[in-house]
Amino acid sequence: MPKFLSLDGKVAIVSGASRGIGRAVAIELAERGASVVVNYLNSVGAAEEVVDSINKSSGKAIAMRADVSIYDQAQDLVKFSVEAYGKLDILVNNAGITRDKLIMLMTEEDWDNVQSTNLKSTFNCSKAAVKHMMRSRYGRIINITSVAGQMGNAGQTNYSASKAGQIGFTKALAREVAVRNITVNGIAAGYIETDIWKNVPEGMREAVLTLIPMGRKGLPEEIAHAVAFLASDQAAYITGQILGIDGGMAMM
Repeated sequence: MPKFLSLDGKVAIVSGASRGIGRAVAIELAERGASVVVNYLNSVGAAEEVVDSINKSSGKAIAMRADVSIYDQAQDLVKFSVEAYGKLDILVNNAGITRDKLIMLMTEEDWDNVQSTNLKSTFNCSKAAVKHMMRSRYGRIINITSVAGQMGNAGQTNYSASKAGQIGFTKALAREVAVRNITVNGIAAGYIETDIWKNVPEGMREAVLTLIPMGRKGLPEEIAHAVAFLASDQAAYITGQILGIDGGMAMM
């Protein structure tokens, strides 16, 4: 019987792992025994802090800068991970941005940047990872999506579309790779205390809280615990599912 939620001997990539949800996920996976590749784009100091924190706690982590919205760089990230640790078992597609505006004010660049960072990166990294996972007949892919992709959100047509796209991608890829013992699941995060919310006006933040039955924001660690479960052997018969971690915000 495997140790409950143990990830001993596993290798994981977490995109956008220098802060927020990605940081919490990288630390949680490492605490459970996984060797972690901490992906970042601009926050080199923050990424190095995550790696140092993991290594000082007797875990294993290395950092790699890559813009995962660019196909070749995503491929290089996976190649780097396999060369460093010999394999790849877990991919967490977490990289994401917002460019919130009403559609009348939203530019084509606002739209394209969000789609590239949030959705195209999921394709880029998953395509590269699946190649290795198919060979080993094992894998866990976990996409960090959002309640915005389920409910929609005014001022976030670009973000909501990208997150809805991740949900459809999750279900379709799960059907493609299930026979190879690769699971693909998503986590629809609600109002989680991260840097993304710092630029949201206080009045809007308070309004969002009124929509949450539990009446509070979530913590990045609460997302990380669910990722660890979906990455574990105990979740081997779960695939194509979207787990809402939102305090009841999007009950469906």
